[in-house]
Amino acid sequence: MNRKQFLNVMSKENVLEEFEKFVKTVGIDKIKLNQALGRVLSKDIVAEVDVPPFNRSMRDGFAVCASDTFYADEEKPIKLKLNKEIIQAGIAPKIEVRKGHCSEIATGAVMPRGANAVVMIEDCHVEKNRVKVMRPVVPGENTAHAGSDIMRGEIIVRESTIITSRETALLSSQGITEIEVYRKPKIAIISTGDELVEPGARLKEGQIYDTNAQVISDIIHENGAQVHYFGIVKDDFEQIKNKIKNALDYDMIILSGGTSAGSGDVCYRTLESEKPGIIVHGVAIKPGKPLVLGAIGNKPIVILPGFPTSAIITFHIFVKPIIRKLARLADEGIKKLKAKMAVRYHSAKGVHEYCMVDIVQDSEGNLTAYPITKTSGSITTFVHADGFIEIEQNKEMVLKDEEVEVTLLSDQLTPSNITFIGSHCIGLEPVYSILRKKGYQSKVIHVGSTSGLEAARRGESDISATHLLDSRTNTYNIPFIKDDKDLILVRGYIRKQGILFRKDTRMKKKNNIYDFLKNKKLRMINRNKGSGTRVLFDMYLKKMGDLEKLSQTIKGYEVESKSHNAVAAAIATKKADWGVAIKSVALMYGLEFIPLREEHYDFCILKSKLKKESVLEFLRIIKSKEFHSKLLNMGGFKVPKNIGEIIKK
Repeated sequence: MNRKQFLNVMSKENVLEEFEKFVKTVGIDKIKLNQALGRVLSKDIVAEVDVPPFNRSMRDGFAVCASDTFYADEEKPIKLKLNKEIIQAGIAPKIEVRKGHCSEIATGAVMPRGANAVVMIEDCHVEKNRVKVMRPVVPGENTAHAGSDIMRGEIIVRESTIITSRETALLSSQGITEIEVYRKPKIAIISTGDELVEPGARLKEGQIYDTNAQVISDIIHENGAQVHYFGIVKDDFEQIKNKIKNALDYDMIILSGGTSAGSGDVCYRTLESEKPGIIVHGVAIKPGKPLVLGAIGNKPIVILPGFPTSAIITFHIFVKPIIRKLARLADEGIKKLKAKMAVRYHSAKGVHEYCMVDIVQDSEGNLTAYPITKTSGSITTFVHADGFIEIEQNKEMVLKDEEVEVTLLSDQLTPSNITFIGSHCIGLEPVYSILRKKGYQSKVIHVGSTSGLEAARRGESDISATHLLDSRTNTYNIPFIKDDKDLILVRGYIRKQGILFRKDTRMKKKNNIYDFLKNKKLRMINRNKGSGTRVLFDMYLKKMGDLEKLSQTIKGYEVESKSHNAVAAAIATKKADWGVAIKSVALMYGLEFIPLREEHYDFCILKSKLKKESVLEFLRIIKSKEFHSKLLNMGGFKVPKNIGEIIKK
C-alpha cells in the first residue's frame, strides 16, 4: 500500500473554521422538569406569574400603616386598635387596615389593603382589642412586594442555560412541569488497531489495552453529550468501513488510530473515496500532527492519533469545543476568584455566613464583588449569584475594598463580558438575549439610575441605564453627568409613563392625574423613593402646591412598591385602585392606561469602555432592526431616530 504524505498541513487557527462547516445543530427534546438536571434549555422562559403573586408578610406580627408607629418605643408605646380578623397564609384578608388600626398576620400571608409594613410580634404587646407597638417600622419593613422576586413578563431562565437545582427552583415557582431542551449530541466511538485489547482481557505479547475509548468517552460525557461505543476494529479497510456505515445515524463519529502516513494505517483511507471526504489531514502541532477531520455527506468524522497523549491533546483542542457547541454549553469556568468588596457589608452576628455575590470587572480588569441583599425567601438570590464569600463567625463586617475570595457556584460561571448596573426595564431583555446569542455573557445588577451612574464613574459598570428627570430644565439624564468629562450618554429608547387603573374604577372623570388626586375615595400604590417614577409623580404634586401637605391627603401615598410590576399587580388584585407605571405592565395586566409623559431611557458609559468589543456590540444591537422590532412588539415603547447616538460627550 502506498504511503501517504502530509502535503497540506494546516495551522491550528484554520482547522476549527474548516471543520465547523460540516457540523450541524442537534434537535430539541421536550422533557419533564424532574428529568431536566444537566440539560440545556432551548428557548427563553418568560415568567407568567409574579413571585410572590401578592404583597406578603415576612414575619409573624401585625400589619400596620407604618406612619402610625414612627414615634413608638418601649417607654412610650403606640396603641393601635386590633381588627377582629386574623390573617393566615393562603386566605385573602377582608378587613382594610385604617389609620390607628392593625391586623394580626402570619408569615407568608397576604398583606391587607391599607397596610404597608409589619411589626414583629415580639415588638408588640396585646391587651384585649388593642396592640401596644414598642418599636417603629418603616414602609415596606418585614414585607415582600408582589413581583419583588420574579416579575411577570421577565425572562427567568435564558436559552442555552444549563439546568441546575437553581433553575428547577425558579421553574417550579411558575408551576412549570415540562421544558424544551437541546437534544444531547450522540457521539459514536470506534477504536482501531490490531494491537488493541479491551480492558479486562489478558494481554499477549505486542498487545496493549485500549485506553483512548474510555478517556474520550468520559470527556464527552463531561461535556454534555451521549456516547455509544462500537468496540475495537482490526486494521482492516472493509471492517472499518462497515463500522463507520453502521454509525452514520449518530451526530459525530470519532475513531482513534490509523491516522499516520505508514503503510499499515488505514483509517484515513476509508474517507478518501467519500464526499467531501478528508477535510484536514495533519495539523501543525506537536504532539497530534496526524489528526484527521472529515465528513461523509454532512456527518462529521474525527480520526484521532492512536497515542493516548496525542489523542487527548487533539481532542481537547479541536473536538471538545465542537461537542460543547453542539451541546450548547458555555466555555468552562474556574472555581475561585479574588475580588474586592464593592461596599461595606455587615455580617449576621454570631454565625458563619455565606454571602452571595455578583462579580463585575472594572476598567483595569480588577474584580469587584457586589453582595446580593435580597431576603432569604428570594429564589433569585441563589439563582443569579456568581458565587459566595464566607464570613467567619467572629467577623461582623467586610470592609469596602477588602479583598475576598469568591467561590463560584458552577464551573461554567465566569466574569461577564459586559456588565449592566443601573435602572431596570423589561425593554432591555431582548438586548441581553441577542448578546447571549452572539457569545457575550451579560451581568445585570439593578440598583437604580443614581447608583448606576456612580458605578459607571468607578468603572464597574459597562452600561448604566438611567431615566433621571431634572425638574429645573425638564430634561432627562444629561444634566446629571454634564460636568463629568469621563462619561458619555448614548440615546436609548422612549418609555410611556402613565396612570394605571382597573376598568371597574368608579369615577366621573378619568382624564388626567389631577382627577385621580382629587378623588379621596381611591387608594393609590406609590413607587419607592429615588425611583424615576416617584420623582415624576412628586413633580406633579409640587405643581399643585406643597408636596408634604398634599402627600398626606393622598390615600396610599406612603405605601411603596419597588417595581412597575408590583404597582400593576396591586391594582389588578384590588389592593390599590391606581398608580403610576410604564405602559408595558398595564398591557401585561390588562389595566387601563392614561399617559402622563414620555421619558428617555438612556445609557451612560465610561469613555474608556468604548474600547471593549462587547460594549461596541451593545451599541450595534440597540441600533438594529431586530431589537427595534422586539421592543415595539412589547407595547409602550418608542424608538427615536437617533437611538444609539452619543448625545453628550
